[in-house]
Amino acid sequence: MTTSPHQTRAVLHTDYQRAVASYWDTHVNDDVNLALGDVDELYHHHYGIGAYDPTVLDTTAADHQQRTIRELHRLESAQADLLLDHLGPLTSEHRLLDAGSGRGGTSFMAHRRYGCHVDGVSISQYQVDFANAQARRHALDDKVRFHFRNMLDTGLETGSRQALWTNETTMYVDLDQAFAEFARILAVGGRYVCITGCSNDLTGGRSQAVSRIDTHYTCNIHPRSAYFKALAANGLVPITVTDLTPLTIPYWELRARSHLATGIEEAFLTAYRENSFHYLLITADRT
Repeated sequence: MTTSPHQTRAVLHTDYQRAVASYWDTHVNDDVNLALGDVDELYHHHYGIGAYDPTVLDTTAADHQQRTIRELHRLESAQADLLLDHLGPLTSEHRLLDAGSGRGGTSFMAHRRYGCHVDGVSISQYQVDFANAQARRHALDDKVRFHFRNMLDTGLETGSRQALWTNETTMYVDLDQAFAEFARILAVGGRYVCITGCSNDLTGGRSQAVSRIDTHYTCNIHPRSAYFKALAANGLVPITVTDLTPLTIPYWELRARSHLATGIEEAFLTAYRENSFHYLLITADRT
């Protein structure tokens, strides 16, 4: 990973960024992400899509809880697969960036599919250390690497990445700053893929359910229109926009009925069902 002189700057620039980093550095024993990742050692920090197998809800089955874990993990890996489907034609010579890489699950999946070098950046030192330990464990640390860096100021060379993605991480950053940095490091014709939750501008303001999600995760959910304004302002042209809301509701229904429920599930279900919150996949190319 090539750096530039400005990489010596502090990673955390604001009190808000320090609060977000602290949140993820201290939420290290989250049962949902760890239990699901233990299925195949792909540890995600995002949600799932697709219909679930209703037989996993049979509480009389001896392996009921483990079957539920495997099914939730299948749905979150299906979400990551869908994101990777949209990265465009890639070869093993290309370099990719996972902006807000969490424990690294999607980065490892990208390398397995395309053979590319993948760098992940996170402002959580704990997440970076965890993901790098996974890379070493699977002898992939020469191909998949994670760095304690800020996605708003990555230190990567201009035009050095053929594709990059954010998977439920843009609600932690200023969109104009993020998309300006993404446009800088993408090659001309490079691809940006975003999966995110966003509030619905047409409902007239942030709903109580969306506000509860914000508070729970120390995030700042952006309105839908803000994404397209920031993309246009930074030379990133949307190619496809897909509303994944109907596909993600089953994941939340299953999680709400599982032993891993945290209490935030009802806020997501309420927000999606009342149409105050959307789950979008946006694909954009660098012009």
